[in-house]
Amino acid sequence: MSDRGLNIRRMLDDESESDPNIQLLREYNDNNSTINSKDVIHLFDGRNTPQNISVYGFILGLICATGVMFAILGDTTIPQFGIFLAALSLFHFLEYIATALFNADKLTLDSYLINHSPHYHAAHAAALLEFLIEFYLFPTWKSFNWFNYIGIFLILLGQSCRTIAMFSARHNFSHHIVDYKARDHVLVTHGIYSIIRHPSYFGFYWWAIGVQFLLFNPICLLLFVYWLQVFFSERITYEEYTLERFFKDEWVQYKKRTPTLMPFIQ
Repeated sequence: MSDRGLNIRRMLDDESESDPNIQLLREYNDNNSTINSKDVIHLFDGRNTPQNISVYGFILGLICATGVMFAILGDTTIPQFGIFLAALSLFHFLEYIATALFNADKLTLDSYLINHSPHYHAAHAAALLEFLIEFYLFPTWKSFNWFNYIGIFLILLGQSCRTIAMFSARHNFSHHIVDYKARDHVLVTHGIYSIIRHPSYFGFYWWAIGVQFLLFNPICLLLFVYWLQVFFSERITYEEYTLERFFKDEWVQYKKRTPTLMPFIQ
């Protein structure tokens, strides 16, 4: 007995009612053989697939563990390099976890924020390059001292504030500025939001500054202060424009009484 209703396979030609977010599996013709796409490994191709998501998470965990072991167990004069690797991987992992917990409908591979932007990658590459060059030319500069402890403190402060902000805002948090108000979107003013107006931005700002203190990068420290000030000034200005449209006087009163606690950004 056969029943077409029991056949859960979807033919490639029958895509009229398929979910646009689901990529149907296709077959690959390889000369004399036909290979089902389920048998082909797709990794690091930017697609939002369980394979990519799991591998990204595994690699971040591996980098974090390697960094911790290098800093604590390694016989090295630059434990700050291991701390940097651990802090960077943990930052991206927590971004994904917070999104998965409270914004599952928005969860994608990009929720790791690894593919944030070319500027983001360039900034970290510049910081790492400065650290390695200065360590090679002036190794005594990179000996662990009080400057590095300031960096650790700022990293912990920044990461804590950003993660607490994401957990406080829950479904109201988004990695992208939205131009329309969802029905369940409310203005979050409790908890850390009662102290800092943009706690997630505050967190990343001081986390990024802390990394430069940790690595003792004087050049990148100055550049990061400038880049972050320009980036967040523009982003906050636009975001606050949308928030005022959404919440009107409620936002205006909240803005008056709550600072950003970021230099040169009111």
